[in-house]
Order: sequence, then structure tokens, then C-alpha cells
Amino acid sequence: MVTRDENVLLTETGPGTPGGKLMRHYWHPIALAGDVPADGAPMPIRLFGEDLVLFRDEQGRLGLLGTLCPHRCADLSYGRLEDGGLRCLYHGWLFDVNGRCLEQPAEPPESPYKDEIRHTAYKVVEKIGMIFAYMGEGEAPLMPDYEFFSATPEHIFLQKTFMECNYLQSLEGDIDPSHLSYLHRPAARKDSRNVPGSAKSADQYYREDGRPKLEWERSDFGIRIYSIRAAGEQGRYVRITNFIMPNKAAIIGNEGRVGEGYSVHWHVPIDDENHYRFDFIFNRVRPVGRERYEHEIAREIVDNRYIRNKANRYKQDRALMKTSNFTGMGDYFPVHDAFATETPGRIHDRSREHLGTSDNCIVAARRHILAAIEDVQAGRDPVHVIRDPAKNDMSSLVVASEIVPPGFDHHDLWKLRSRKKQAAE
Repeated sequence: MVTRDENVLLTETGPGTPGGKLMRHYWHPIALAGDVPADGAPMPIRLFGEDLVLFRDEQGRLGLLGTLCPHRCADLSYGRLEDGGLRCLYHGWLFDVNGRCLEQPAEPPESPYKDEIRHTAYKVVEKIGMIFAYMGEGEAPLMPDYEFFSATPEHIFLQKTFMECNYLQSLEGDIDPSHLSYLHRPAARKDSRNVPGSAKSADQYYREDGRPKLEWERSDFGIRIYSIRAAGEQGRYVRITNFIMPNKAAIIGNEGRVGEGYSVHWHVPIDDENHYRFDFIFNRVRPVGRERYEHEIAREIVDNRYIRNKANRYKQDRALMKTSNFTGMGDYFPVHDAFATETPGRIHDRSREHLGTSDNCIVAARRHILAAIEDVQAGRDPVHVIRDPAKNDMSSLVVASEIVPPGFDHHDLWKLRSRKKQAAE
């Protein structure tokens, strides 16, 4: 059981908090590139309890500054983009993307005061259509060499969704394999894709074996999770999911057919009670099903928020619970997940839980985060902070959903499917 004090450590990510200091050791996605177009208005954004403004200057360089001008604290998100930076409307102070004050037009021209001003500024980069920020101190670590970071636009689909709960609640939903047998269970609809090596779909295995054996093991990036279900004489149905420190998960997703790809859900705190879920849907073999995802978004999401939400009880139809699916909340899985992770409250009090054996992977992830907080407090880099290019090897990040035959050690499955092995073949 998590104590109340531990729950605070796990869920608070604001400035100066132990969890916030941990989070600031990593790069995080903060916006879609299209959110801040060239010549577009500065974008107010809240991240880890800080109010910031994201913008592109006249040369297209990205900047992430504190929202309030350090002069008289007017809001810089209303500012003018000109003369190499972002200019405050109140007295014309001008700031570049690094937080340097370039001009103070109301001050005497000979005054050196502008050179003394350093406004809050964070490192930002654009990659694969997403904007990432490093909000820590000192030199930024390397961005991990995830396979999907090298994807061309047709092989990846990006999505941002606002979630009404602490980041950890949604993250824990992603690394909980047993809920697949219940929360997302279809009544009439059936997954049309069969599991490789089987005549059955994953949905059928989830329905037939609601008590999967769950195992986890340490990895360079966090923990690797195995869920094992019975598959008769064929052997076992094995699914590999990954918890990637400190706030993301790699799952088989919709692009996981025959091992072609996977999805990463990256949960970035806005503050302690809300977060953004950034989805990276990746297929290495063929173009992603963009039309399908765009159709789902048009049907289920408006302004990055689910149409079915807590305020309207996720539009649950209890008649459909008998004919359509387990929840009666439509067939869009992220809405089911939102119900499960938002309804415990904005910040789930984990001291009230009664955990079972099916929660062993959740417990392991919490312990990893708490241990990483201790590392930071002791002045050490936490797990998955990469500074040596020679160690920036993400080939062990593997997802799987397949049948393994009797006698095969499922712990070796990720090695067979690793990027390094595929390249060698």
C-alpha cells in the first residue's frame, strides 16, 4: 500500500517538489508543432505547475519563457513578435528565446540594466512534428534514441488530449494488462485482426482468460511487463508492455499487427490535477492508418478534449452494455481509459486502495518512481537519463502480442523482436 506521504511524492510535480525535480531531469513533449505555426500568436501554456509562453520568433526559432514579464509582470503571451524576440506590450521590454533582455526602450540608452536581466527560459526543440522541452537545470541530457523519433511523417500519427486527472493515474492505466479483459471487452464488436500464429484475436484471449499471469523485469528505461494468457495446445498468448521512466508507456496499440509498430502514451503534467496525454502512433512497415485516426478524433474529440467526459458521465448507455461493450461508453478505448482514471478524483488517494496480485506491475512502477526521486535527492541522475551517446541504445524497447509455443521462455521474446536483431537479419 502507498502511504499518504508517498502518494504526495508520486503525484506532486510542481516547482521545488521532489517529484517535480525528478520530472525536470527529462525531456517532455509540450505541444504539437502545428500549435505554434510560423507567424502565429504566442501560446500560453501551463506545464508542471508553471505558467509559460511558447512562441516562434521571426526567424522561426522556438522559445519557452515565463508568462509574466520580469519588469511589471504583464502577460507576455499577448506580446509582439518582432526585432528578434518577444516584446512586452506594457513597456516594450524585448526578450529573445534564451530569456535575454534585448531592449528596454523606456530606460536611458546608456543604461546597462537590460544586460542584468535573465528571464525564465527553457530549452525547446522540434522533432517529428512535436515540440519538446527540457525544464531542468544545467546541461540537458540526450533525447533517447526511440525508434519512432526517426519515423517519416507517413509512418507516425501524433495526438494531444487533455486529461482531467493527475498524470500518474493515466500512466498506471496504460501499464495495467489485466483491465483489458474487462474495461475494453466488446459484446458484439470483435477485433478483426488475429494474433500472429493464431486463429483468434487478442480480444478473444482477453475474454477467455481474465486472470493473466503478470510479470515484470528491470530494463535500462524502466520496467518490461509480461502478461501471459492461456492459448491451449498452441502455448501461451504473451503481451509485452513497457513502463518508460518517468511518465510514459509503450503498448502494442493499433499499429501492432504482426510486430509492425506500437504506440507510446506520454503523460505530461499541466499541474497536479490535469495533464496532457501525447500519443505517438508508429508503424515501421507501412503508413499509419491516418484516415482512421482522424475519423476517430472528429467523432470523439473537440479542442483536444473528449466529447464523452466526466461532466456528462461519458454518455454511458446502459442498454448498450448488453449489446455493444462492457462499459456502454462507445467503442473508443481512450474514453474507457478516461473513465477509469478520472473518476477516482483529480489526485487519486492511493492509501485507500486494496491491491491484489494483479497489481504487481503497478506497484513496481511506483517503486521505480520513488527510487528515482531518492536518486535525485542524493544528487544522482535517475534511471533513463542519458548523457553518453554510446549508451543511447533503445533497441531493447520492444512491444509484443503473439503466441509463444510450449517450452519457449517468454522472457526471451523481446530479444527476438529487438530492433538490433532485426537490423542484423
